[in-house]
Amino acid sequence: MEYVSTRGSQGASIDFEGATLAGLASDGGLYVPREWPRLTGTEIAAMRGLPYPELAARVMEPFVGDSLAPDRLRALCEEAYGRFAHAAVTPLVQLDERHWLLELFHGPTLAFKDVALQLLGLLFEEFLGRNGGKLTIVGATSGDTGSAAIDAVAGREGVEIFMLHPHGRISDVQRRQMTSVLAPNVHNIAIDGSFDDAQAFVKRMFGDPELTGRFHIGAVNSINWARLMAQVVYYFAAALQLGAPDRRVAFSVPTGNFGDVFAGYVAHRMGLPIEQLIVATNVNDILHRALSQGDYSAAAVTPTAAPSMDIQVSSNFERLLYDAGGRNAAALADQMRQFEASKATRLTNSQRESIAALFTSARAEPADMTAAMRWAREACGELIDPHSAIALHAARASDLSADVPIVTLATAHPAKFRDAVERATGQRPSLPARIGDLFAREERYAELPGDYAAVRDFIAARATPAR
Repeated sequence: MEYVSTRGSQGASIDFEGATLAGLASDGGLYVPREWPRLTGTEIAAMRGLPYPELAARVMEPFVGDSLAPDRLRALCEEAYGRFAHAAVTPLVQLDERHWLLELFHGPTLAFKDVALQLLGLLFEEFLGRNGGKLTIVGATSGDTGSAAIDAVAGREGVEIFMLHPHGRISDVQRRQMTSVLAPNVHNIAIDGSFDDAQAFVKRMFGDPELTGRFHIGAVNSINWARLMAQVVYYFAAALQLGAPDRRVAFSVPTGNFGDVFAGYVAHRMGLPIEQLIVATNVNDILHRALSQGDYSAAAVTPTAAPSMDIQVSSNFERLLYDAGGRNAAALADQMRQFEASKATRLTNSQRESIAALFTSARAEPADMTAAMRWAREACGELIDPHSAIALHAARASDLSADVPIVTLATAHPAKFRDAVERATGQRPSLPARIGDLFAREERYAELPGDYAAVRDFIAARATPAR
């Protein structure tokens, strides 16, 4: 399997190991497979009933290529998913006759990011161990990526992590899950700004010679292809349980940075019979406007009770635009340069037509989110977090045929947003016993201004040179 940049020449490629360790391409683009692997209906049907680690290895094997032997990939999947609190890893829960919840929060940090990052941490250690290299991860988080990435790499050989989060704009549980990890290879940075500011700093670091000349910079955000690859698996897991490949299934996905829903697109390209992908946004609705009107323009970020969706620059949308535009890297590079310069661009007619064949979108107001949480609690006995509620609202508003089941991705445990859940439902969710002492743990993090040079210099003074 070869990987190419969305902004680069089709002639330049790297393998899966290279894409995993690089994260972002040197030209500012994102890595995607040169071709999408395709599974037949018979091959998909043969995956029914497999334990999750075995299913994961089967789905991911075409993307890994020669970088890992099949037996080694399976062993890493067994180790990654052995830490989850549910035997099914990503269990499917029925709400009513057509709506289902895919619970993605049974990992160590109670969010869907664990599904990918537990594996990514092992992949980093595996590949770095081959050549004795050092990897400096720089990442930005709107809440859940940071804790999941830190848990995955804390104490691992050859890797260190610097995680940026917007100061005061994530929940107290999300913050403490990061800042209470005191391993020497973990560095938390609270910046005065938004998630989009933090993400822009991280992208800039990949092209900054003051860092790249001394350190091997890597990524854990969903700009890293390996993370997206691991998320593809749970679409297969859910669809197989609901009758695939003989039955089509739709998914409603709470969306900020577009990585989670893009994984569903990859599953579709692989042959999984997905009827529709519903992109659910809150009032920070750049993706809803892009999909419904062709208007991809950033506005000011509005803080909400669903902080992981308080985003106005959706990095992974570039991957979809690349595919929908016929994989014309030069045209995509021009389009993204326009967006980066003015924070606005328009989708081409061909991009819009291609995307509309699979995707639809919906925007949820705060009242819609609250109503969805109440419905889940009162009608189904389920507590759900604000992000999952936004996706459930979009799912219940869908006009799809009644014979198509709709799976809502439940991306975080409700206890991560206990204040918002309690306001909506009157019930305060409890933290699971495995992190029940979270608020008694010591915290450690640095507070920095929203200034790129300050953040860069902080990292440069503490990171370990590549050699």
